[in-house]
Amino acid sequence: MLDDPRFIFSISRPIAVPILPIDSGRYGSKEMRDIFSDEKRLQYQLDFEAAVAKVQASIGMIPAEAAKEIEKCSRSGRVTLQRVSELEAVSEHDTAAMVEAISELVSQPAKPWVHYGLTSNDVVDTSTCMQMRDAFSIIESKVAKLASLLAERAVEFKDLPAVGRTHGQHASIIAFGLKFAVWAAEMARHLERIEEGRKRFLLCKTRGVVGTGSLMGDQALEVERLVASDLGLYPVEAATQVVPRERYAEMQFLMALIGSTLDKMAIEIRNLQRTEIGEVAEPFRKGQMGSSAVPVKRNPIKSERVSSLAKMLKSLVSVSMDNIPLWHERDLSNSANERFTLPMAAILLDEMLNAMTRVVADLKVNRERITQNLDMTRGQIYAEFVLEALVKKGVARFEAYRDIQRVAFSALDTGEHFLDAVLKDESIAKHLSRNEITSIFRAENHLAASVKIISNVASMVKKATKTRELSAAGEI
Repeated sequence: MLDDPRFIFSISRPIAVPILPIDSGRYGSKEMRDIFSDEKRLQYQLDFEAAVAKVQASIGMIPAEAAKEIEKCSRSGRVTLQRVSELEAVSEHDTAAMVEAISELVSQPAKPWVHYGLTSNDVVDTSTCMQMRDAFSIIESKVAKLASLLAERAVEFKDLPAVGRTHGQHASIIAFGLKFAVWAAEMARHLERIEEGRKRFLLCKTRGVVGTGSLMGDQALEVERLVASDLGLYPVEAATQVVPRERYAEMQFLMALIGSTLDKMAIEIRNLQRTEIGEVAEPFRKGQMGSSAVPVKRNPIKSERVSSLAKMLKSLVSVSMDNIPLWHERDLSNSANERFTLPMAAILLDEMLNAMTRVVADLKVNRERITQNLDMTRGQIYAEFVLEALVKKGVARFEAYRDIQRVAFSALDTGEHFLDAVLKDESIAKHLSRNEITSIFRAENHLAASVKIISNVASMVKKATKTRELSAAGEI
């Protein structure tokens, strides 16, 4: 096993550590992967220690000079991952190793005040939320970009009649742009969910061993409030030694929910790209190969990748739910898996957003094929509208329904166009003139509220993305 290239040796522990697929650089953007690198994780923890010391000094809890030393040391780059790993190899406690590394570098008078009043999970939970603060900033930006792209494509195809399918069967007529509008609306809602969720899951905790703020006494909550404000987080209302894992589960679920919307889009695109439908095609760049054996294939690989990663992303929600119940004020049954779940979810979702944005931006839409598919059933897609016209003429609904069904099924058996069959049928023709019937069989007459719906969604997306921009700028 030790010769297996899938494994490397950890400097700090004499064991083989598996390399995750996300570590290889194949998935996710560099900016997202960097957030979860060991070096950056350590720096988030050091920034937290610096912020706490600074706040404690500002209210007279610890000496100002000690706080300055701790802050300078934590932000100077002198506390290295290598040294922390060396100390962890002895203590087998990563947070204690980080605290010891700081203590080694500050003066004797400052040493007692390093990590004052804190417990390990104050550092771990708050630094994790700092990571997710930055991860959600990236995710939110990409969701907003995708929402805008989808709204643009919805408007582009707002007047194009297309087949609407239910149960895999032709059902009625929609504007092709409505597909994009449905997806755009959900992306706009995801922006709202992220914004509303921040105060629930981007949390700061400085309350010590069992959540009472014990060593800081009646100043504990003020320390937490000020540190949270400094770090762009929110103080936790109540906690044990750990932030309640419902908050982590919400982050996990929100990322899975966004991923599920992307999967929904991917599955529709994959279906519409099937040879026998052929209404869309993923972008296919010069030199790209769809198959090693079949030169003519253009596979929807980006959409398929989204669907594949969605399965893993959604599975992580179950793990986060299992982490909610812990023994008493805490145990370690959540700790090991959380080193994987949140980083993996953020990186995989980032990859899915990148892939789907590229697909939507350059998706090829075959207008001619969309129009051809409307007549694939030889006019039977207009049956709903023939029924409506008869009902408006005063024909009982089920009487009209049975007549239309009889004519439609007969036409299907003989291969006759449904329009011709309707024109010839006396029970229908006696209620509707030839002009009325032929007017029914024009697709553009049946877009109903599609154009208005698309317009409403475009406005909704514009408002949601504007709100996000103002929020990011601190203007709301």
